[in-house]
Amino acid sequence: MPDQLRGADIAAAVPGCVHLDLHAAGLIAPPLDGDNETSQQWIGATTWRYHRSFDWHPGGDDRHDLVAHGLDTLATVELNGHVVAVTENQHRSYRWDVGHLLREGRNEIAVTFAAPVPEAERRERQHGGPLPHVNHHPYNTLRKTASNFGWDWGPDVATSGIWRSIAIEGWSGVRIAQVRPLVDVDGADGVLTAHVELQQDGLARDREVEVTVSRGGESWAAGGTVRTTGAVRVRVPDVERWWPIGHGEPHRYDVVVRVADQTWTHKVGFRTVEIDTTPDEHGTPFVLRVNDRPIQVRGANWIPDHAFFPAIDEARLKRRVRDAVEANMNLLRVWGGGLYESEDFYEICSEQGVLVWQDFLFACAAYAEEPWLAREVEAEAREHVARLSAHAALVLWCGNNENVWGYVEWGWRAELAGRTWGEGYYVDLLPRLVAELDPTRPYIPGSPFSPSPLMAPNDEANGTVHIWDVWNREDYTRYRDWRPRFVAEFGFQAPPAWTTLLDAVHDEPLDPYGHQLLVHQKAEEGNLKLERGYTGHFPPPRTFDDWHLTTQLNQAHAIRFGVSHFRALAPLNTGTVVWQLNDNWPSVSWAAVDHAERRKPLWYALRQVYAARFATLQPTADGGLELVILNDTDEPTVGEAVITRHDFAGTALARTVAEAVVPARGVTRVRVPADVATAADPAAEILLAELPGYAPVVHDYADVLEQRLDPDAMTATAVTSADGAVITVTAASYVRDVVVLADRAHPDATVDDSLISLLPGESLQLAVVAGGPLDPEAVLAPTVLRSANQLLGAAVGQVAALPVSPGGARP
Repeated sequence: MPDQLRGADIAAAVPGCVHLDLHAAGLIAPPLDGDNETSQQWIGATTWRYHRSFDWHPGGDDRHDLVAHGLDTLATVELNGHVVAVTENQHRSYRWDVGHLLREGRNEIAVTFAAPVPEAERRERQHGGPLPHVNHHPYNTLRKTASNFGWDWGPDVATSGIWRSIAIEGWSGVRIAQVRPLVDVDGADGVLTAHVELQQDGLARDREVEVTVSRGGESWAAGGTVRTTGAVRVRVPDVERWWPIGHGEPHRYDVVVRVADQTWTHKVGFRTVEIDTTPDEHGTPFVLRVNDRPIQVRGANWIPDHAFFPAIDEARLKRRVRDAVEANMNLLRVWGGGLYESEDFYEICSEQGVLVWQDFLFACAAYAEEPWLAREVEAEAREHVARLSAHAALVLWCGNNENVWGYVEWGWRAELAGRTWGEGYYVDLLPRLVAELDPTRPYIPGSPFSPSPLMAPNDEANGTVHIWDVWNREDYTRYRDWRPRFVAEFGFQAPPAWTTLLDAVHDEPLDPYGHQLLVHQKAEEGNLKLERGYTGHFPPPRTFDDWHLTTQLNQAHAIRFGVSHFRALAPLNTGTVVWQLNDNWPSVSWAAVDHAERRKPLWYALRQVYAARFATLQPTADGGLELVILNDTDEPTVGEAVITRHDFAGTALARTVAEAVVPARGVTRVRVPADVATAADPAAEILLAELPGYAPVVHDYADVLEQRLDPDAMTATAVTSADGAVITVTAASYVRDVVVLADRAHPDATVDDSLISLLPGESLQLAVVAGGPLDPEAVLAPTVLRSANQLLGAAVGQVAALPVSPGGARP
């Protein structure tokens, strides 16, 4: 800690955290910029004390509680010099009666936070030594967000602070402490069972409770009496069900619970949900059913949307969920190394019809089950199962991320030598709490997940799998070796948008192995894996600009390849949840939307492959090709599939027409005749499939590196518009993967479409929006309007040595 800060008073925001306050005061450089992360490690090793004075005067309330919704993490709370409580869990809220400590007039409150990094290390020593965990800090000794200590996509910024609101609340007589509005559907009726918990000041007595459900001017009510806990049931005839996006409207009803002068209000959606793991001839499926309808999951993993959680507000969450919806996603998995998100997040998802899979907060580590940690685990789980029960979007609780897999297959069993590791949480405590507090939602013990402990947890034939061998060791075409029932994690890296990267990385000259860039690349040997990933698919990049484009395109190709294959396995495969939607800082990562909220080419690829009506050309077991047509809508598809083989000049070389009938929520396969499917010159031919209501399917017989793409095949013009510019692109011969890196024309610019291939003679209009007119020359710059063809021509950007050894290692 710098000497000038010792004992200094620094203005603090609440909610907030120390890093943000220090930066706001001008005492540290921007924490997420350059290599500042390294020079600011002292913050997580420092004890911090928040204090303030406030005036208080007695009113008409009999009881006064100090309510803290989020203390990060090891906090000693004092009021007027008296210790109110000592806390040790970031994931809990607290309420303490402090009426006896308040005094009329001036009062003093202080919260002292022990340094999280040394405390985690101390607890590790105190409780028997290291338990297995990834990364370098023993985050598994604290009930604090695991990724706050650093992850392979995020910075090591161990925070302290009052990260959610804190206040003194007054009340008299009775307080509604908790409501769990559990829903069911009985025939055409909705059934709401409001479990009400009361806190009473003084002697408890029976209280009249009224529960009202209303929608569209109609209301239904029921009543009962509750002393401390009880339930009131309301039946809603002819209920309009809540449906996930793509299956119907997310209808919701207003619920009001009244006790004396207290009211509790929330919106609920009536629906049923289950996970079907009934064994079949292929193993054990993993089918998410909502209202008895199987849902083909098209999702993404969700991490905290900022490294400093108080910087995440409702508006930012709305934009991120919109990113998911506009990419045709229907599910977000809240990953176990992150947060139980704010009410805003679940409310937005419920309103939009986006399903939420919620992990309990255990990730990639063994966790002690002794009382010093178990009591905190139970308290936080109870709080959040109850808190989130009102949200229709939440459809699944999951015990952990990869911990069972770690125990079974990563060598933890021998390392643990009989010590507890979390199994009791996943197979006993957590399912018991879900069954007690919210039996309307299914629970699985972890992901990857196989329904029986006798099965390998990451077995493709059973339950969910995480596919990381491809990114870590294999070419992305190896996705095709997998035949999974459900993929809960898989991903491929790329840098963020150009402006996002250069706003945080200031290496001169720019280099993939520059010092600051490597600070923002957290994956082990991440850049080597990027190089291995594009080798054989793209020409070796000669400039940093071309490296940036190559890695972004390769990420999009890899995930498009994987999702297309997995979706084509339907109905064997019932869903994919790509890693990951979002970033928590400017990072080379697996995200589709970077930290500055810019959409990478991957986002456009996901929008394409996650379309409800989606077709793909896939190889058959005997070496042929078939057109796989998926229809995830309520209306059948009937039409002619026209499949044509073209050369790059646009000449049709072979053609077939087939009647395609695809049932609602179904799949159809159309065999492509060999004379049409087989290319005479793979380097200069493509296969095109067209079907009314579906995006055209372009099948490349070769990778970019092997194709005879004309670097000058694309011509373009642009005209200024009121809010940006409109680009018209025309192809003289086949142009692969037209992208607009809009932020390179203007930092605020976005483009309506990208990652599109054009046949000879085809034209495409792309709208660039920047909040004001843009110069046509800016949007037509060779660093802005790009394609895969360019990578085979003259280098874009300053030529620089970017050597790669044949083995993929940096010389």
